[in-house]
Amino acid sequence: MQFINLDERTRQLMLDEVELDISKNKLYLSSRLSANGIEDYPQLLKEAITANDAEWLTKQLRLNSRIKLTEERKKPKGGYTSAKVPINAAEALAEGEFNRFYIRALCCRVIEGKTGLLEVYRAKAVMNPRLESQAKIGAIVNAEKLLADLRSNIGFDTALGIPGGVNSGLSVKII
Repeated sequence: MQFINLDERTRQLMLDEVELDISKNKLYLSSRLSANGIEDYPQLLKEAITANDAEWLTKQLRLNSRIKLTEERKKPKGGYTSAKVPINAAEALAEGEFNRFYIRALCCRVIEGKTGLLEVYRAKAVMNPRLESQAKIGAIVNAEKLLADLRSNIGFDTALGIPGGVNSGLSVKII
């Protein structure tokens, strides 16, 4: 993913947002993380933010059995079955959460700077972009509303639909 405004100030604000979630016991821990993954994830996320990137975090999550091999899924007619965790689970988690903290940091930056506005852009090329994602590109968003949305909706779904769900490739930039 190409994070246009990823600099030292943004990284510091990302780290502040991670620490905020940890202090409130709201850090998203995917159900696909193993016990080892749950234990290691907060520190790995901080290391990705301070000195690395989402790609580095993906690689770390794939090591030391940090991602489960299987998960329980509901059957259509009731009950549960065991299914393989998708091969891209580490990438989806790493990119998704790195991007969410990046967006939260940019919200804080533009709120501090008094402009309060961000623009949606495609940060990662995708093979088959969703129509809903395509429609959001170029949209101008209110940083205060987006920040509140991301802080209260932990994980993948948000009320405003930004960043746009798993593998949407969408992020925001300072305008």
